[in-house]
Amino acid sequence: MLTTLIAIATVAVSFLCFRDGQLFDKLSLRPYRMVRHGEWHRIVTHGFVHADWVHLFVNMFTFWSFGEYIEQVFAYLGFGGWAFLALYFGGMAAASVSDVVRYRNNPAYASIGASGAVSAVLFSAIFLNPWDKILLFAVIPIPGIIFGLLYLAYCQYMARRGGDNINHSAHFYGAVFGFIFPAILHPQLIRAFLSHF
Repeated sequence: MLTTLIAIATVAVSFLCFRDGQLFDKLSLRPYRMVRHGEWHRIVTHGFVHADWVHLFVNMFTFWSFGEYIEQVFAYLGFGGWAFLALYFGGMAAASVSDVVRYRNNPAYASIGASGAVSAVLFSAIFLNPWDKILLFAVIPIPGIIFGLLYLAYCQYMARRGGDNINHSAHFYGAVFGFIFPAILHPQLIRAFLSHF
């Protein structure tokens, strides 16, 4: 239910921003404006803005693929919707921290997209079922834990290399947050995770 509502809101806001450059700018992550002008709402609003339909589709498809499952697990554990919202928006915030620190004095820097939050949801699913298959490049099934390690290594490599206009550090920090979130929420899950190995 929350997955559906967040996805609908994200598609709607992204669509509006495709047509309104001023709204796009007001909602994007701009560390300089956040620090200098107190526009801290951007730590959440940037996750509802996407560069184009492909960016939006990839994020929402991945979110949809894992979001409802995570909602069900959290409900089964007795945590309900608040835990899912904490995961999603916490992942979004965690993905933004390094950018806010690094680019706080750069008025030209901006970042958009739900990738940090979506990575958090995906990596919570990997933590809960590390050997479940995930499709690499949407066609090659590999265990989630292997996918996760490759994903993190790729994010780190690309964040250092740069040059492709993708915020790889947001993907990385969102993923790390999502992986540890279930263990913080319910520490007994650490034993369950380790039992898979």
